[in-house]
Amino acid sequence: MPSALQNISLKHLGTEIQNTMYNIRGNKQAQATAHGPPVEESSQSAEPQRGEQPLISDPSIPAEKEPEDPPKSAPRSCVPSGPMQKPKRQSNTFPFFSDGLARSRTAQEKVVALEQQVLMLTKELKSQKELVIILHKALEAAQQEKRASSAYLAATEDRDRLELVRHKVRQIAELNQRVEALEQDRERLVHEAGLREQQVQALQQHVQLLMDKNQAKQQVICKLSQKLTEDLAQPQPADATNGDFLSQQERLEHLKDDMEAYRTQNRFLNSEIHQVTKIWRKVAEKEKALLTKCAYLQARNCQVESKYLAGLRRLQEAAGAEPGDFPELLQQLVQEALQWEAGEASDSVGLSPVSEYDDYGFLTVPDYEVEDLKLLAKIQALEVRSHHLLALEAVERPLRDRWATLTELMPSAELKQLLRAGVPREHRPRVWRWLVHRRVQHLHSSGCYQELLARGRACEHPAARQIELDLNRTFPTNKHFTCPTSSFPDKLRRVLLAFSWQNPTIGYCQGLNRLAAIALLVLEDEESAFWCLVAIVETILPAEYYSKTLTASQVDQRVLQDLLSEKLPRLTAHLGQRHVDLSLITFNWFLVIFADSLISDILLRVWDAFLYEGTKVVFRYALAIFKYNEEAILRLQDSLEIYQYLRFFTKTICDSRKLTSIAFNDMNPFPMKQLRQLRAAHRERLEAELRELELLKAEYLERRASRGRAVPEGCVSEDEGEGDS
Repeated sequence: MPSALQNISLKHLGTEIQNTMYNIRGNKQAQATAHGPPVEESSQSAEPQRGEQPLISDPSIPAEKEPEDPPKSAPRSCVPSGPMQKPKRQSNTFPFFSDGLARSRTAQEKVVALEQQVLMLTKELKSQKELVIILHKALEAAQQEKRASSAYLAATEDRDRLELVRHKVRQIAELNQRVEALEQDRERLVHEAGLREQQVQALQQHVQLLMDKNQAKQQVICKLSQKLTEDLAQPQPADATNGDFLSQQERLEHLKDDMEAYRTQNRFLNSEIHQVTKIWRKVAEKEKALLTKCAYLQARNCQVESKYLAGLRRLQEAAGAEPGDFPELLQQLVQEALQWEAGEASDSVGLSPVSEYDDYGFLTVPDYEVEDLKLLAKIQALEVRSHHLLALEAVERPLRDRWATLTELMPSAELKQLLRAGVPREHRPRVWRWLVHRRVQHLHSSGCYQELLARGRACEHPAARQIELDLNRTFPTNKHFTCPTSSFPDKLRRVLLAFSWQNPTIGYCQGLNRLAAIALLVLEDEESAFWCLVAIVETILPAEYYSKTLTASQVDQRVLQDLLSEKLPRLTAHLGQRHVDLSLITFNWFLVIFADSLISDILLRVWDAFLYEGTKVVFRYALAIFKYNEEAILRLQDSLEIYQYLRFFTKTICDSRKLTSIAFNDMNPFPMKQLRQLRAAHRERLEAELRELELLKAEYLERRASRGRAVPEGCVSEDEGEGDS
């Protein structure tokens, strides 16, 4: 139901219903076409059967009813109806008998085809009824929302609006009570499932005990049979032969009885094992269904809470500085919403709505000083959690299964699509090591990292002081780099110092600390993080990206501006009219590969594709971010408001699937040849501008040197003044 409701537009409900009915009719015609040939063959094969039917049919059946049920009369014609037909059947030849058999088979095939059509039409009718029910519910929800919005807009006084807000708050409280009741039902069902699991384990132990007993008895039977065989093989005296034979025969009868009893007992135990296995499978399926339902309910709860907070934020903005109790009530509701943490009961299944830190140590709700930003951060965290829970069963589990089957990684189109969809956390370190090794295998040598560390201990690098200053500014919202007892800052220091000795032309540049920190959080190994940094700076990004002039970085900003004009002309014109320079925002995106901009879940998906495909992925996601928020930016008319929105708007992106779809589908075509041509053209222009700037600088220095540093009369330089005193 959620996926169906999300795909229905409430504004054009009639058009959506017509399109849905048109699709259903198209499916019917396609299925009828697919099932057409067997029906035609059966009808063609039934024609000669109808022609031959009066010759051999039962005379007791009336003639009027024969054409009404031809499929039933055909099998009846192949069976002799009385003793008078027996000689006639015996005198028939084999070809006539085979013709009758073929006719009966075609009639059966026709019946089977018709039954399949009936089942298919029944399923279609059921799906259409479900669709009508969904549309009715969606229409009712839209009408209720419209009535509430109309009542709010029609209210003339603040007291009426306040009463409407209180009514909505009461409705939200009722929804929360329903969610709590459902949580209690889920806990009860989980408890019952646990009891059933204990019963199943006890039954399994009992079955295992019975199986052990059965095996022991079978071993006894085998030993007795072997002993009997040995006794029969040994020669005995003639006098004792008769007595021994009778006693052995009695023993043999007893053993046969025992064997039959054991067989019966074995069959009973096998049936019990089968029943226990069926019970266990049903309990496991029920538990899985309950967990799925719990995840869905929690996702809906997160969405309800997010909408509630968003409504409070809009009311707070609309209220402004109005006098009265209304703003104070809103402020109180906002404070309660920020302090409220939902659902402790869900900790038993590990599905808490919002945890303090994510899997990589980043704060899920950043601690902003501004109250409005705190509310926005809480809304964003709830939306991220709801998207994750809704995609858990439909997207995440199949993706994990596909990654689990990839034991050996090889470059392929399938691997490219999997990397774009995102690597699961448990597989990401292995995949990143393989991607980095592909990039640096011509540079990698055993012991190189340890040699660079030893060189750093022997002699201090000029960039060591700047590295030490930047360590404390690396990811202040990540617990691994802010905790005093964490080992990550020391690892980061060693990785950056080793790279400064590895690449002396760059040494150290601000931004490298964030790249190395991301690599450390994922790979957790110093040497692997070092080679990941080498792969990004020396093989993936263009040369001079981190040079003193940042030439390649400036070129990419101009290339991005050209691509924005091509892919998003409305947005480019809107920003151009208000003289907004996007490079002030996007320059840092490219320098640290979005490390400071996107939430960790989306950031690491970007890096998954970036390490495999290269810098083209950065351009794709930069364009996708603007496309994702295009309408919101177009609504802003003041340049100052636009700059304030662009400062934090990347943190409001919550739907990673939507952003990925925009980057790799909506931005197509995106040829690498075009990117190379744009880079070459802008690099040539930038180098010409830099040469002209160097000439102007040289001319200024020459003029200054030719004038000398003559001091006007009455003016004393600082050095002379100090000397006189």
